[in-house]
Amino acid sequence: MDRNQIERAAEQFRALLEAQCARAEKLREKKPSPAPDKLRIGLIDGDGIGPVIMREAKRVLCFLLKEELKGGRVEIVDIPGLTIENRMKLGQSVPTSVLEEIKTCPLLLKGPTETPKGGTMESANVTLRRELDLFSNVRPVRVKEKGIDWTFFRENTEGEYALGSAGIEIPGLLAVDFKVTTDEGTRRIARAAFDYAAGNGKTRVTIVTKANILKKTDGKFSEICREVAKDYPGIAAEDYYIDIMCANLLNEEIRSGFQVFVLPNLYGDIITDEAAQIQGGVGTAGSANVGDRYAMFEAVHGSAPRLVEAGLGEYASPESILRAEALLLSHAGFALAAERLNGVLDEVSARVLCDGTAKGNKASDFGDAVLAALAK
Repeated sequence: MDRNQIERAAEQFRALLEAQCARAEKLREKKPSPAPDKLRIGLIDGDGIGPVIMREAKRVLCFLLKEELKGGRVEIVDIPGLTIENRMKLGQSVPTSVLEEIKTCPLLLKGPTETPKGGTMESANVTLRRELDLFSNVRPVRVKEKGIDWTFFRENTEGEYALGSAGIEIPGLLAVDFKVTTDEGTRRIARAAFDYAAGNGKTRVTIVTKANILKKTDGKFSEICREVAKDYPGIAAEDYYIDIMCANLLNEEIRSGFQVFVLPNLYGDIITDEAAQIQGGVGTAGSANVGDRYAMFEAVHGSAPRLVEAGLGEYASPESILRAEALLLSHAGFALAAERLNGVLDEVSARVLCDGTAKGNKASDFGDAVLAALAK
């Protein structure tokens, strides 16, 4: 065993710890930003099928907000450059010029971005969540006929993902990755979940961790969520471990009783994909990433490179990004437009099938059907 390697690893860990402590201190000092006079909505195509589904999303968004666009109350901005080719060329997960443009838009609708396998470049989403401080990932799942009405609040800036590209390796011997949980980071995601429950007539919040094994990080997460729960006497708080919770979502006898979930980053990523599959697949679900100043909305699925390689990119379904668009509209205060869009998507998805094969419909067919239904 090379002692020099251990010393270098220890120094690397010291730097990581100092950076995370500095971040935790900054979280305590954050103040909300004033609302802008004009609402700028940034559109980011992304990779793979991203440009295809975002094309349809833009058509629908422009239709729904045509009066606001005409009156100058809303501006839609195309933001190019967040592609895997450009990121690899520049060696940046989010190129500096792209990030500067993104920061001029309080609301973002984003197509899927590809993450390189191996190497040290982190996911563009991880970078954006950190840079924009999008601490709350909100994913609703609704299946009326099964009595399912779930809303997941996933902490978005901490956990394993915060340091996922900064692990330590002793070559030929071992590798170590890290998980971080801060008091303030946990407190604000817990409060977001309980505020949502209180404001939407919910009576139950489920805290999901693996605190019996990860006693420091998950233990802290559970403890702080319980502290926050004391401020909401009409809402029951309960703890579940992530493994049994995954099973409970499949248990038809009890699953309809769950309402709001709050959970750390990695568990939230996994379980919301399971929940989306129960709803009808990840292509049917949208995702909101919300902070104090910015909010980013995106499809749950990835960039589908195999579909593009097979020449079938145009057959990708835009439903997920349109569900995300409905979340954006609701967040921006256009509740009626959001409700209208969701209703149309329920109807169109039942008759226009985009299954990623040449036998199915194209994304443009789906978009045409949505626009026709909205125009009625």
